[in-house]
Amino acid sequence: MDELDTAILRHLQEDARQPNRAIAQKVGIAPSTCLERIRLLRRRGVIRGYHAQVALPALNRGVQAMVSAQVRPLNREVVAEFERSVSRLPEVLSVYTMAGSDDFLVHVTAQDIEHLHTFLLERFTARREIIGIRTSIIFQHLANPVLEPLPDVNPQI
Repeated sequence: MDELDTAILRHLQEDARQPNRAIAQKVGIAPSTCLERIRLLRRRGVIRGYHAQVALPALNRGVQAMVSAQVRPLNREVVAEFERSVSRLPEVLSVYTMAGSDDFLVHVTAQDIEHLHTFLLERFTARREIIGIRTSIIFQHLANPVLEPLPDVNPQI
């Protein structure tokens, strides 16, 4: 990726609905060149998709939490089944497989605290492979909407 690709990505991350012609104008290239660059970024897997960001409360999901879970036995089959089954639950936004004291970090949403409590009791504490969970309520979630490439820490000499 070069500086032009990075600039195109920045504009797409700011607003993926803007026309190709507008992005081309902002980065100072022809629309056809911009379109070809975007196609190549998609083909290379740099751009993985476009989505609408929806307000969780509008979907009756007013409470968010991070659930740390430890499972045993810690083997490939248990990990794969946990990832597969938990990621399909309607309350789950993301599942992270971790290194360290927690095996998983699960980002969940619920209507309210009571729904969250019921969800945890029915979907987590009832699972045999889970030996421990810890829940942290999220008060506010901020995200960086535009990501830039990080500098290479070991530049080639």
